[in-house]
Amino acid sequence: MLRFIVRRLLLTIPVLLGVATLVFSLIHLVPGDPVQAMLGDSATPQDVADVRARLGLDRPLPVQYGAFLSNVSRGNLGTSLRTNQLVASAIAERMPATFELAFAAMAVATAIALPLGIVAAVRAGTLTDYGATTLALVGISIPNFWLGPLMAIVFSISLGWLPVSGRGSAAHLILPAITLGAPLAAVLARMTRASVIEELRELYVLAARARGVSRFRAIVRHAFRNSLIPIVTVLGLQFGAVLTGAVITETIFAWPGVGRLLIQSINFRDYPMVQGCILLIAVTYVAMNLLTDLVYGLLDPRIRFE
Repeated sequence: MLRFIVRRLLLTIPVLLGVATLVFSLIHLVPGDPVQAMLGDSATPQDVADVRARLGLDRPLPVQYGAFLSNVSRGNLGTSLRTNQLVASAIAERMPATFELAFAAMAVATAIALPLGIVAAVRAGTLTDYGATTLALVGISIPNFWLGPLMAIVFSISLGWLPVSGRGSAAHLILPAITLGAPLAAVLARMTRASVIEELRELYVLAARARGVSRFRAIVRHAFRNSLIPIVTVLGLQFGAVLTGAVITETIFAWPGVGRLLIQSINFRDYPMVQGCILLIAVTYVAMNLLTDLVYGLLDPRIRFE
């Protein structure tokens, strides 16, 4: 198992290097002069030169790239142009809110999708299955930038049951978590249904029933357990999608997370902060893929020995 973990960690290094390179390229891909875009047309040449020197943009590109990698490896993401706060500190303040929302959305999606997918698989071809499949299709088709405002209008403005924005009590988390988790629940339910149906056709399930194992235990302990590989794949990949979707959801509900910080930084052309936020989201995505690979090894020992 240790060799399996080390091998996966080593394979992650070039991916992280590629992510850092793309994030570094962000400021150089901006059309025109990025410093002029930050300061506006009214900035004096001296102001432009000062900011260019502050960001290190007056140095050769290879030198800038080497300095960027060196700073990132030490956790130094630069300083915000808008607040003069360290980018790493600003992101660290917002990270708990973003991860709280992301894990709540994953919990909502899992709580809805796994039972729905299992029931649809067991009752395949019946009205229950068709109803679950239709519900999943509706969930996939509804974008969170439409679902979020709709839920805010219904449950916050019209009914007054839940707060519409901000972060405080558990009630503030309900609407953003459902908005972010509903599309994931739809995808996960379809994957769970397909995987469990495939496993239910295997002979070991029939053999378990023949040995006197109850139907519920044969489904949950045998069929569902052996169908976890594709389900874990979807969960791992969708966690990155949840972080990406959090940018919109946090903006809708004024949730004080990294996604909202990213939008605010783009509006103010605060490129160091934008680079830091994008780097965090990308690295988290890579880390979740790595974690998914490691979970594979725990679920199926054959993967560790391939």
